[in-house]
Amino acid sequence: MQVILLEKVVNVGNLGDVVKVKDGYARNFLIPQKMARRATESAVAEFEARRAELEKAAAEKLAAAQAQGEKLTGMTVTIAQKAGVDGRLFGSVTNFDIAEALTKQGFPVEKAAIRMPTGPLKTTGEHPVAVALHTDVVIEITIAVVGEAA
Repeated sequence: MQVILLEKVVNVGNLGDVVKVKDGYARNFLIPQKMARRATESAVAEFEARRAELEKAAAEKLAAAQAQGEKLTGMTVTIAQKAGVDGRLFGSVTNFDIAEALTKQGFPVEKAAIRMPTGPLKTTGEHPVAVALHTDVVIEITIAVVGEAA
């Protein structure tokens, strides 16, 4: 299916690109999330009329994400979990727990923005985690997992 992108989509294209994607990806994700529209002639003409407005909105989102990224860069978030004597957790620290801890500290972040390449944290200690605030703004924070007595 041919779609016109209304914002930058990772591994697909930039704002205004007309790209061919799988039908299900377009119908079930891009179009409902308002990231794309079907690339009909009328939709392309309407997009060109609104292009400056959409580019301005995209630039504002990027600027907001960069400002929040500067505040978060190098930050250490401490999360307490029940742990055994050997430092292994009873359970794990997930992206939901990290997003919740950041929100409590005044940095609202969605759990989908937390990138944990090795999966949930299962041991105490300090772990580097990436936070993707925008497709172009990915910052590193440190998660300090401390054990509390079981």
